[in-house]
Amino acid sequence: MKLFSKRGLTIKQFQRRGFWYVMPWVIGFLLFNIIPILTSLCYSFTDLKLLNQPKFIGFDNFKFMFTQDETFYQSLKVTLYYTFVSVPVKVGFALIIALILTANIRGLTFYRLMFYLPSILGGSVVISIIWKFLFMQDGYINYLFSFIGIPAVNWLGPNMALNTIALLQVWQFGSSMVIFLAALKNVPQDLYEAAMVDGAKRISTFIHITIPLITPIIFFNLLMQMIQSLQHFTEAFVITNGGPLKATYLFGFKVWEDAFRFSKLGYASALSWILVLIIVALTIIIFKTSRFWVYDEGNNV
Repeated sequence: MKLFSKRGLTIKQFQRRGFWYVMPWVIGFLLFNIIPILTSLCYSFTDLKLLNQPKFIGFDNFKFMFTQDETFYQSLKVTLYYTFVSVPVKVGFALIIALILTANIRGLTFYRLMFYLPSILGGSVVISIIWKFLFMQDGYINYLFSFIGIPAVNWLGPNMALNTIALLQVWQFGSSMVIFLAALKNVPQDLYEAAMVDGAKRISTFIHITIPLITPIIFFNLLMQMIQSLQHFTEAFVITNGGPLKATYLFGFKVWEDAFRFSKLGYASALSWILVLIIVALTIIIFKTSRFWVYDEGNNV
């Protein structure tokens, strides 16, 4: 006896049609993701320069990276600081704005659109250029400060540059905000009503009801933003060019510099795979620790 789907096709015919629908994506994924990834893994064990044939050198790229390349450790330190500072602030700010936007106020859709807009524009070169003009020594931010008697701040100097470009990432909080909005709407209202009957204050309700129930979404946002932050490049390239004094020498910038400025494609491939391993290691740590703070409805943890 043949099994039929809702469209009158047999299950096998329905599955075959679905296979052809996803085939363009599968081909694109293989050509533009899997094959380049595996190719870069092979190149990481070679001495490859532009317009030259790769020369197999084994683990020499990795040995040089850990024993002789001082800029490797500088870029790693800068990137980890950039990530561990900007990501929690970004996620926390997104949650605060999402809470505000759950209120029943006029023009709510417009406000949500305006807050989400930076996430669409924020990663572009144009926005990075605007950010640079805003925070230059004689930029618009210091110009506004001069009206209220605040001395000019060297936003792009060695001590402030990394925090300045991290602020640009925090400004792009819209995607996390939208996810938080969906999570906040799914919190059962009867729990809030029960808390009100018991005389709980808003801050207590937020800490003991809202936060525990949206911890899976906090976990998701932290993980995705961490992975994205570790790969950032545009801001450091456009705003500070990795400086001053390598204060904004992000790992992504170092990979680009070794690949296209110094023509060390094999070494850049090795750096990329170290970044992959760092992302995997941090992801495993977050997953392992999530059982202590992420609410699991099935286990009531």
